[in-house]
Amino acid sequence: MGLKVCKFGGSSLSDAEQFKKVKSIIEADNDRKVVVVSAPGKRFKGDHKVTDLLYLCSAHVEYGVSFDYIFDLIADRFNEIRSDLGLQTDIGPDLDEIRAGIGKGADKEWIASRGEYLSAKLMADFLGYEFLDAALWLKFKYDGTVDEEESYGSLYAAAEGKRIVTPGFFGVMPGGKVKTLTRGGSDVTGALAAAALEADVYENWTDVPGILMADPSIVPNPKPIKLITYAELRELSFLGAKVLHAGSVMPVREKNIPLNIRDTNAPSQPGTLILNSISDDDGDDGNFITGIAGKKGYSVITVLKSGMSSDPEALLKILEITAAHNVNVEYIPSGIDIVSLVVSASKTEDSLYSILAEIQKVLKPDNIKVTEHMAIVAAVGRKMVYKPGTSGKIFATLGENGVNIRMITQGPEELDIIVGVEEKDFEQAVRILYNTFIKEKIS
Repeated sequence: MGLKVCKFGGSSLSDAEQFKKVKSIIEADNDRKVVVVSAPGKRFKGDHKVTDLLYLCSAHVEYGVSFDYIFDLIADRFNEIRSDLGLQTDIGPDLDEIRAGIGKGADKEWIASRGEYLSAKLMADFLGYEFLDAALWLKFKYDGTVDEEESYGSLYAAAEGKRIVTPGFFGVMPGGKVKTLTRGGSDVTGALAAAALEADVYENWTDVPGILMADPSIVPNPKPIKLITYAELRELSFLGAKVLHAGSVMPVREKNIPLNIRDTNAPSQPGTLILNSISDDDGDDGNFITGIAGKKGYSVITVLKSGMSSDPEALLKILEITAAHNVNVEYIPSGIDIVSLVVSASKTEDSLYSILAEIQKVLKPDNIKVTEHMAIVAAVGRKMVYKPGTSGKIFATLGENGVNIRMITQGPEELDIIVGVEEKDFEQAVRILYNTFIKEKIS
C-alpha cells in the first residue's frame, strides 16, 4: 500500500454537495489517507469565501462596527454543511468561541484560521478520519519561516498508521501564537504534509483540469498539460502562467514527490502530473512545446558602447546600478558591444531616469535608449532541445502573421525560447504560437 496526501481547495468545499464529491474521491483510492482542507470557498458568482468574511469581521471590530450579521453568515454556512451531511460533530462551542474571540479583538491570524479549522473538523467527521489540528504539527521559527525539521517530525508521529484530516493555511509560532501562511497557504500545508510523510504522490484538488497550455483568457479552451517537469513549471510560473505558489512546490520537489493537480468536479480526468524528470518517450501527444506564457509591462534599456565586449566589468557595473535601485533585471539579451536589460516598467517607474543617468556617468556609452510598452512571450518545453529549427519556425510564424519581434533570448538549459514584442501584439502572438505548435498537433 502507498500513501497519497490530498489537498482540497475552497471551491471543493463550498457546500455539502462538494463535500460529497470529496468523499467519493477519497473512497475511490485506499491510498488517500491524509487530507488537507481549505475553508469553504464561493458557491456561486457574487458569493463570499469564508476566510474573506472572517477578515471582514475583524475589520468591523477594529472600526467599532457590529460584526454580528457577517458572523451569522459564517455560522450559517458551517451549520448548513453539518446539517445537510447529517454530521454528529457539535461545532456550536467552536462557533461561540470564535464569535467571542472576534468581539474581544482576537489576533487577526487566529480569526482567519478558523475557517480551515472548522472545515477540517466537519470533513474528518464525514470521512470517518481523525481530526488533527494543524497547530499540533505545523511549527514556525521565530523569524516566521516554517521549521521543517520539527514540523515533519511532529506530523510523522501524529499521523503514523492513521487516516487524518488536517486544516491548511496555519500553524503556530514557538510561543503557541497562531500564524497563517500567505494566501494559497493550504497548498503549502499540503506540500509540507506530503514531504513530511514522504508520500508517493501529492494530489492537489481544485476546480481546474490541471495546468493549461496557455492562458484561457487569450486562447479559447486551451489543452491541459498532462506531464510537466518541475523545471518547466518554474519557467511557466516566472513567465506569468497562473500556476501553484512556489512555496507549495518546493517541499515536494526537494523530496522528489510527484505532484498531481486534479479537478474535484471531474475526478476521472488525470489532470497534470509534475515530476522532477520525464522520460524522452513520454509526453503530450507529440507536442515538443509544453506550454506558452508571457507578460506585459516591460521596458528595455539598451546600452551600446564600442569595445564594451572587451571590458569584463561593464555588465557588472550596469547591474550594480540597477541593484542599488532595487530593480531586478529579468532578461539580458546581448550582442557584441551591446546589451539590453529587460525590466518591469512598474518597478522602474520612479528610478528609470536615475538609472539611465548613472549608467551614462559610469560607463559613458555611445548610445543608451529605452523601449517601453514591451511584452514577453515564451514557448517552454523540455523537448525543444531535440527539435532542430524550433526557434526559426517560431520567428518565421510570428513574422508571417505581422508580429514584429523586438528581442530574442533563450534560457541556458534550452527549456524556453523567449521573444519580446510590442504590447499591442501580445495576445496575437500567444494565439499564433498556440495554434501553430499545439492546436495543429491535436486537431
